[in-house]
Amino acid sequence: MKKTRMTNPELIELIRFLRKQSREHEAEIWKAVAERLSSSKRKRIAVNISRLNRNTKKNEIVTVPGKVLGAGELDHPITVAAFAFSETAKEKIKKAKGKCLSIFELAKKNPKGSNIKIIG
Repeated sequence: MKKTRMTNPELIELIRFLRKQSREHEAEIWKAVAERLSSSKRKRIAVNISRLNRNTKKNEIVTVPGKVLGAGELDHPITVAAFAFSETAKEKIKKAKGKCLSIFELAKKNPKGSNIKIIG
């Protein structure tokens, strides 16, 4: 049986960048996110807005090593970094006065990874 591997160049680049950030800034959070992103597609994480609402507080920063989906409601502003967002999820986060970032952008802004919560 032929062994398969990731073919998405964006994902491969992001994983390499996160591992490098982890080594350079001694930030274990980026290593943990990279490991979760490098899992098989079948095990990839998908998180609904309702889960983000339950597990976060106002103005918190969270990262989702996968995709954010739009089921549920968000009643407080949060900053969410994820590999991908559905259109409805983006709309609901912005409607709650939150921010949608890519994991790459968040890692550049906060190389130490302080005050970031992983959900998923």
